[in-house]
Amino acid sequence: MEFNVQLQLAGLLEWMHQQMTACYGKTAVIGISGGKDSSVVAALAAADEADVLKLWEGLGYYSRARNLHQAARQVVCDFGGEMPREVAQLRQLKGIGAYTAGAIASIAFGQRVPAVDGNVIRVASRVMGIRENVGIPSVRRELEEKVDSLVPAARPGDFNQALMDLGAAVCVPGTPNCDVCPLRAHCDAYDADDAEDLPVLPQKNPPKPFDWDVLLIFSGEKVLMRQRTETMLHGLWVFPMLPGHTDNPADFGAQMHMNLRNVRPAGDAKHVFTHQIWRMKLYQMDGPDADAPKGYRFVTLNEMNALTIPTAMKAAGKVARARLEMRNKET
Repeated sequence: MEFNVQLQLAGLLEWMHQQMTACYGKTAVIGISGGKDSSVVAALAAADEADVLKLWEGLGYYSRARNLHQAARQVVCDFGGEMPREVAQLRQLKGIGAYTAGAIASIAFGQRVPAVDGNVIRVASRVMGIRENVGIPSVRRELEEKVDSLVPAARPGDFNQALMDLGAAVCVPGTPNCDVCPLRAHCDAYDADDAEDLPVLPQKNPPKPFDWDVLLIFSGEKVLMRQRTETMLHGLWVFPMLPGHTDNPADFGAQMHMNLRNVRPAGDAKHVFTHQIWRMKLYQMDGPDADAPKGYRFVTLNEMNALTIPTAMKAAGKVARARLEMRNKET
């Protein structure tokens, strides 16, 4: 049976369940239609990474965009443009783990395999009365084996989606809605009245705060930016960032090795990542005769709009755009 390219792409994007609609819509506009005679996966594989990141802009988790891009290339190069159907082959694709492979294999291709995400872990822990830390590999394996034994040969994808939806809508974190749960009569946690305590999860470290001064340095109708080389937000464009919060903004010129003037505050911003919190103080200033330092470049408004800028820079970008738009009107 031939599966259409939309279903193939939906499979690749399973791990982005909450953002799938937005991701698919943005990916599809790369320029090649997803009709019968062309493949969205092939179009994605042929695209430049910069274009993929730009289309992904604002969704966050940019490593997933890179993984998706690489996985599409693997599908084209290693599997003849057809999504593999077996879990072992799916696991070879960049960014696809056990859950995603199980979801694709069962939902798209009818394979009798489990798809164990956080929702399924919660449902299984409560129904089966698993009261050990599910972060322990042996406990996780036991849970997955029990779920595997329940997956039917007929409509395994529907079964997996039903479990995920049950966890998302009824057997929710904290206090579940047991009154409407179809598994209540078979639920160990309901009988023991400890559903709120399950599953037992490994403790997460809170995100670590980092303070930054973000500099909006203008030169005529341009603003200074740099493309990050760090692992976090790699390849994305940001404004100059100096660690900490200074007590003397007049020192920015020396720190940037530029002749800067008219330094003034431009507001505060905060962005929460999975493991970090960026607490930012924004400043705008003028460097009319300055050359861009090594690793930086001055960009026009049109150039800036064509770059991939992370959501963390949203507030700074708003200030920069307003200033550049005003300068464009003046000229």
